[in-house]
Parts: sequence; structure tokens; C-alpha cells
Amino acid sequence: MNVIDVTPRPAAVTGAVRFLQTPFMSILGILFILTALKWGTLLFVVPQYQTVIITRFGKLQRFDKRILAWDGPPIECPTKDKLYIIVDCFARWRISDPMLYYNRLNDERSALSRLDDILGSETRTAVATHDLVEIIRVTKGRKPARDEELEKTGTVLPTTIPDIEYGRGEIEKQITERTRQKIADFGIELLDERFKRSKYNPAVAEKIIERMSSERHQIAARFRSEGRGEAANINGQKESDVASISSTATKNALEIEGKADAEAAGIYAAAFGAPDQQELYTFLRSLDVMRAAFEKDTTAVLSTNSDLGRMLKSMAEAVAPATPPR
Repeated sequence: MNVIDVTPRPAAVTGAVRFLQTPFMSILGILFILTALKWGTLLFVVPQYQTVIITRFGKLQRFDKRILAWDGPPIECPTKDKLYIIVDCFARWRISDPMLYYNRLNDERSALSRLDDILGSETRTAVATHDLVEIIRVTKGRKPARDEELEKTGTVLPTTIPDIEYGRGEIEKQITERTRQKIADFGIELLDERFKRSKYNPAVAEKIIERMSSERHQIAARFRSEGRGEAANINGQKESDVASISSTATKNALEIEGKADAEAAGIYAAAFGAPDQQELYTFLRSLDVMRAAFEKDTTAVLSTNSDLGRMLKSMAEAVAPATPPR
């Protein structure tokens, strides 16, 4: 079923519709569409953080004018003191001359590749011309830290730390300046380059650890040797002191004993100088001899003519009861 609109229209509206349906307006509309398509290819929106280069025979080129990042691959290189390390760096850069950048590199991929080559080469050169301590140290004139608790235990701590001439910060500045001069011809400005991490090559890390361990073992062996030597000195001094003290004590004891014997002899001489005193002394000495000889159950055969026999006989007669007369 067809629906026919029979609503009456004003005459002006009907005339406008007929005018738009004329061949002239059709041609005008086609020209307008073609013009819009043409201007649509010429007009575009550029973000505020990008730069645009318009080429005549080529595509539209957009370049980021913000600060861009470069994070290169780890670089393996030897130091001046023949230690192989792996250095991982990063940098910040930006496009300083878009037209030169477009003519020389064309896109960001080529720029990053060129930065890989130049920064990698300059980093190798800088590392190879400095010792490892210059790569990892920053502060000049650094003093070793002190630990009072360790010092109390007698642990030997380092008194000095090898000083540096440049340091990592200065080496990074050297790499930045040299690279900046080489990439200026590509329309690139290098803002900064830094070391992210430095570590030993895994192939030589184990050998370095073994060498460090060997050095520590040598230091420990030296300490033990010095300790044994000091202990031997202390023991030797102790034995010498003991021998000296013992010798002095023995000498003093002998001197005292000699004086005592001399005094005793003088006393005995004074006590038993008279004849009756001498007899008493002889009698007492004989008693001492008999007491020592007959301290236990002892059987002895003595002659009556011997001094001991006569003494015993006289003693027996002295203590025997008198025999009554018959």
C-alpha cells in the first residue's frame, strides 16, 4: 500500500525545491563536493607536542618534539685495569632540527639505531680509558666509615679508601658531550646520558669472587700467623718470667735455709760446749737413733761392747729393782 502526502505546501517552499532540482544546482553541488575533498586532504590537525613537515611528493611526516627516551642494550667492555664489566645505559634526547632530521634519518627507528651505535661506541671508549673504581664511584675524598663495636672487638678496619680522579658523574658528562657533537648533524640534541647499572661479566664474576676469597684467606692466614707469633712471644716471656721467679725463690730459700742451719749450729755449739753437755748431747742423739731404729716391732742382736749395747744395759740396770740381800 502506498501512502501519498496530500498536505498542502506553501508556494515558496515548492519553488525552492524545484530550484534545487535544476541541472545547475546539481553541477554546483558536485563542484562543492570535489572542493571539500580537495581541502580535506590539505587540512589536518597537529597536536601541540608534535612537529609536521609537509612534503610535495610524499606522505605527511609527523615528528614528536617532546623529550624522548633511549634505553640501549647492555654493553660489555673492559676497563683500564683489565676487568670486564657489563654497562647498561639510558639517555634522553629530542629533535632539534626537524628538516635535517627528516633528510638524514627520516623516522624515529633510524634515530634510535644511530644512537645505539654512537652512544655504545662512546661508552666503550670511556670505560676502556678509566679504572673500575672511576666507573662505580661518585664522591671524591671519601672517608671510610667507623664502627665502634667492631673496633672494640679488635677487628682491623680500612683506614683509607682509594681516591678517584673523575668519578662516574664526570665520565657520564664526557660521554654526553662527545655524543652530542657527533649527532648534531642529524638534527638531534642529546640532553643527558647516565649509567643505569654496572656489573661483572658472569663468565668472570666467579673468578673475581674466587680471587677476592683467596685474598681474604691470605689476610686471615696472615692474621693467624701474627697471632701465633704473638702467642709464642707471650708464652716464651711467661716461661722466662716463671723460670726467673723460681730461680730467685730457690736462691732465697737456700740462703734462708743456710742462715737457719748456721744459726742452729751456733745454738747447738753454745748449748753443748761443756763436757757434761756433750755427754747429754751424745745421749740424746743415741735416743733419737734408737727411736728411729726401733719404732716398729724390730728384733736386733747387739754386742754388749757396742755403744748402743752398753747404753741399753746401763738403762736397764738403772730402771731394774734392787735385789734384796740374802
